[in-house]
Amino acid sequence: MTGRTIDCWLTDMDGVLVHEGQAIPGAPEFIAALRREGRPFLVLTNNSIFTGRDLAARLARSGIDVPEESIWTSAMATATFLADQVPGGSAYAIGEAGLTTALHEAGYTLTDTGPDYVVLGETRTYSFEAITRAVRLVRDGARFIATNPDTTGPSAEGPLPATGAVAAMITAATGRQPYYVGKPNPMMFRSALNRIDAHSEATAMIGDRMDTDVVAGIEAGLETFLVLTGSTAAHEVDRHPFRPSHVVDSIADLIERV
Repeated sequence: MTGRTIDCWLTDMDGVLVHEGQAIPGAPEFIAALRREGRPFLVLTNNSIFTGRDLAARLARSGIDVPEESIWTSAMATATFLADQVPGGSAYAIGEAGLTTALHEAGYTLTDTGPDYVVLGETRTYSFEAITRAVRLVRDGARFIATNPDTTGPSAEGPLPATGAVAAMITAATGRQPYYVGKPNPMMFRSALNRIDAHSEATAMIGDRMDTDVVAGIEAGLETFLVLTGSTAAHEVDRHPFRPSHVVDSIADLIERV
């Protein structure tokens, strides 16, 4: 134990709170405890397909009551980053409502003519025409941003190509690497901290992946908790050159920490 006081919490969603649409035991109680104690918190996800309202509804169907304003997606973090970089700018966006809504709310204009940025998010209907347009815009000078580097996403039939895989196509055609805003970039965590007016010294991150949640939490200066209900098994922790502050079986073990 580090002895740090934890006033604010960030937590990943898939593998920590839910698995395949079902609440992980202890997750509803953990979120309820945060709300009861008035602890500032955000649920973080690299998923850029859905809006905060969509994700709150999905969690509610799993029995986890998370307010819309307590969800922070890679699309929201990307829109916040762009609004800081070029306020009132323009973007050609490949993505779904989660991304386009976040860009609109950040004051961005969506256009396919001379945009400041090409912004790539996740979608289940990648269009060759849209990717071709993105390639030409990047070659013409638009800056290339992607919401997250995940190369595959889950589906009932098996893995699907995701943002990182499509970004690789655009990079191969243009020679331009994107700037990824989502995990493992600690930028996403810093924007989350700003969102809830939290300080890194008194905030913890709960995640199930060493290569995204834990490493980004460490780089952002947070106390980190790895849960073993998702992508990482206990014997895999020592394969990494960094360690979480704590390894616990599940989020149920953290209810008393609130």
